[in-house]
Amino acid sequence: MTLNDFLKHVEEQKPLDSPEIYDFMNSMSEEARRVTFELNGCYHTPEETRGLMSRLFGKEVDETFRVFPPFYTDFGKNITIGKNVFINACCHFQDHGGVTIGDNCQIGHNVVFATLNHGIAPEKRASMNPAPIRLGRNVWVGSNSTILQGVTIGDNAIIAAGSVVTKDVQANTIVGGVPARYLRSIEQDQTTPPETICR
Repeated sequence: MTLNDFLKHVEEQKPLDSPEIYDFMNSMSEEARRVTFELNGCYHTPEETRGLMSRLFGKEVDETFRVFPPFYTDFGKNITIGKNVFINACCHFQDHGGVTIGDNCQIGHNVVFATLNHGIAPEKRASMNPAPIRLGRNVWVGSNSTILQGVTIGDNAIIAAGSVVTKDVQANTIVGGVPARYLRSIEQDQTTPPETICR
């Protein structure tokens, strides 16, 4: 199995349940761990960090991208990052199903992106079902949040710290809780700059 074969398979959201797929996932996990151990093991300049992230993702990240290691992923090759994205320390990307983060997003400490789910029936428990996570522009994900498979988060949305997001989030809204629920809308004419609110 090639990377393109795998990416096509998960794009169609087909189950991950064959020995060939398991072997491929294991080999990709080994590769991802080699890069993340290098990334997380010592200090790197921002330029060096972006170089390691580009290796991990298999494509160049924008020069405006910033991440504070440690950073963890068990795949790496199905992550797409926009411009002016910041990812804080200790985030975990289970990206087999695909994680897309739009421009100007901010991701807090210890955020988990989980694009796989297991079968519910005991005999299907080892089978995994992929579905992508997509963040629009200007999304702020608070610390210790978990975003589950198949979730799309609209532009400008805020995920309150400690939330578990199980379903889509509309643009210009704030959600929070376990599971996350609608809290309020975001006014478009706020006088406080977004970068002040999101720190």
